[in-house]
Amino acid sequence: MNEDALLVSRILKGDMRAFKALVQQHQRLVLHMVMRLIHDKQDAEDVCQEVFLKVYQKLSGFSFQSKLSTWIATIAYRTAVNYLKQRNRMMTQEIEDTGLATKLTAEDNTPEYLFERKDLHTFIHQQIEKLPPQYRVVLTLYHLEGMNYAEIEEITGMPEGTVKNYLFRARKLLKDQLMLQLPKEALL
Repeated sequence: MNEDALLVSRILKGDMRAFKALVQQHQRLVLHMVMRLIHDKQDAEDVCQEVFLKVYQKLSGFSFQSKLSTWIATIAYRTAVNYLKQRNRMMTQEIEDTGLATKLTAEDNTPEYLFERKDLHTFIHQQIEKLPPQYRVVLTLYHLEGMNYAEIEEITGMPEGTVKNYLFRARKLLKDQLMLQLPKEALL
């Protein structure tokens, strides 16, 4: 019996320390998934808690057809997407109810300012956050979580070709954005 199967077995027998270990083992993955879609820290933390509640509730149905981390990441992704859909419906209704108009504002921070205040790593992550949600998710799963195409396909429900396409587009958009905002020397 592998470690994941042993951990799941202990949890299903009511061992809360085992569940705590599962949360500690996968909290970074869940936080990455959720934060790539939900930018408000408090909302993201709430969604992460909801993810682990769902994991606990559905654990008896986990059949080890995939890795435990992939299954948990799938729950995190779907929970975050559902949260966004619900939030967007509520915001749309609120705008319609109040008659408020929305407008986009340009960011005040120039690349020079960002370099003075933060390191390149932070700047790149800020640029990733500007990508469309599906690109952010695929980029995060592939590069930060080290997942392969099949695992990303399982988590997101996107066909493998779409995953590859989104990853290609995300890299290109990120590269184009960085080339526009950074001095050539910074990219070498």
